[in-house]
Amino acid sequence: MLKEAISYSLAAGASVRIVQVTDPHLFADPSAQLLGVNTALSLESVLNTIKAVQYPADFMLATGDISQDYSGESYHNFVRAIAPLDFPCHYLPGNHDDPRIMRLNMQGPNIYGQQRILAGSWQIIMLDSTVRGKPGGHMADSEIDLIKSAVADQPDRHTLLVMHHNPILVKCQWLDQHCMDNGSDFIEQVSQIPQVKGLLWGHVHQQLDKKHLGPHGAISLMATPSTCIQFKPLSSYFSLDALQPGYRLLELKADGSMLTNVYRVPGDKFFPDRGARGY
Repeated sequence: MLKEAISYSLAAGASVRIVQVTDPHLFADPSAQLLGVNTALSLESVLNTIKAVQYPADFMLATGDISQDYSGESYHNFVRAIAPLDFPCHYLPGNHDDPRIMRLNMQGPNIYGQQRILAGSWQIIMLDSTVRGKPGGHMADSEIDLIKSAVADQPDRHTLLVMHHNPILVKCQWLDQHCMDNGSDFIEQVSQIPQVKGLLWGHVHQQLDKKHLGPHGAISLMATPSTCIQFKPLSSYFSLDALQPGYRLLELKADGSMLTNVYRVPGDKFFPDRGARGY
């Protein structure tokens, strides 16, 4: 049975405005580092940047790998960090998250783990692409059934699909082995659904903006930088990028089109360990 959605009341014809953050890789210890970057401080810098631009967001999407150490406290740290923004936050798991620990500890008055969001002319569906014990992803038949049922329930709304793993290859040989293993089939299936206008994910710690031309028109394919370390694009071996932590803003328009841009923390405050060979 299709579970109830979280709904936002917007003015007729209004755009849906969203902030996406992803892959903060937080620890219980706020002084801990991941490959030379203090992940709590880098997330704080991203959130401060979001706050400074005063984007009138309706809500935030947190697209997985909230934790690096699977601790309950790492999730508490995330909830405390985003509280000053005063945005509702909708989250989904990544391969570094334990879904059970996540559900128990991602708690707060504006924190939601439901899979369906209704806002204006749009439906946003939060999908679980994780496979227990594996870094790579898979989109289960149950998640595809959810998409079909949700669209059938709200056929007049445009649809944005949100997940953790990349359904397309990003041309980083070491990273693409941890992609969604049935991504091509997944895109082929959802491109048959005319309401689907975009796919949004994290996981790859780099920006990607492409289009998939399906039978009902172009579908936006979007990957967003991490709020901590960045993976160097187009690298056949593990390599970190010197780009700063980032986030994505989206404006989903009532006609089904969207505007989106990736932004990064200004300056050069965060320097990863460029000699790292993995994590």
